[in-house]
Amino acid sequence: MLSMSSNVVVVYRTGINVLLSCLRCLEKQSTPPERIIVVDNSDRGELCCLDASRVQVLRASGNIGFAAGNNLGLANANSEFIALLNPDAFPEPDWLGNLLKAAKANPRCAAFGNVQLLDKNPELLDGIGDSYHPSGIFRREGHGRRRDEYSELHSREIFSPCAAAALYRRDALVAAGGFDEDFFCYGEDVDLGFRLRLAGWKSMLVPDAVVRHVGSASSGGQRSEFASYHGHRNMVWVYVKNMPGFLFWFFLPLHILANIASIIVLTLRGQGKIAWRAKRDAIKGIPAMWKKRQAIQSKRVASIKDIWRAFSWRL
Repeated sequence: MLSMSSNVVVVYRTGINVLLSCLRCLEKQSTPPERIIVVDNSDRGELCCLDASRVQVLRASGNIGFAAGNNLGLANANSEFIALLNPDAFPEPDWLGNLLKAAKANPRCAAFGNVQLLDKNPELLDGIGDSYHPSGIFRREGHGRRRDEYSELHSREIFSPCAAAALYRRDALVAAGGFDEDFFCYGEDVDLGFRLRLAGWKSMLVPDAVVRHVGSASSGGQRSEFASYHGHRNMVWVYVKNMPGFLFWFFLPLHILANIASIIVLTLRGQGKIAWRAKRDAIKGIPAMWKKRQAIQSKRVASIKDIWRAFSWRL
């Protein structure tokens, strides 16, 4: 039994039966967490059915978003490690134990991702963490690929874990300021991973920690207007806040081209108005993000070379 303490935070919006399935998986963990904290982002009061002796429910003031919901859970956690789990993510019994083993063996890593399988077809990958292209485009690596044919399923460094299922060192998370609540949801985990990397930490994939993931169960799907708006707005903010030093100006033309391309793609998909609103609001938010950038970059530990090596060059 590992002596490392852990809490699991689950941010809930809708789908009580899905949440109950997730909690049943947590009860079967070979290395159980000290506490399970469920942040209630709904206003329906339906979580009164949960056993208070096993689950701590924190009621938010309505839907405060994924980022703020996880921060609320983090503020109430008291363990060395914090595991985040979406209610539509169903971990295998050794999931948490294998993440904690990897954390013990890799003290320079602050964030640990896992293998996410598509719940409806577990032969296919939902992702193995997020990659970041210097244009500012981020994506879930391995999404849609066959698990048995994918050659990257080994213990290795990744840019950042997908926060649908991940483990973090609590002290590193607190020092980084947690999730940026202005993001609301989508891209907030890439932003956090980038900030941890700038602070000198690394992220790694733990291939024997496995979850099945439905994906976007409470937001209408990856191509919903909600997801498209927040993802494409936050793409700009991740870049503005985190791209360090001369790399910001060096890759800025590429970033602008990537944003133009995203507008074209969304327009062809019938979401032109959403695309323009996302980029308009992204630009409006740049002054606030620039202030955050100044604070982040003033504390940067990682070298430009370190960040360059962490980029993915595949689109």
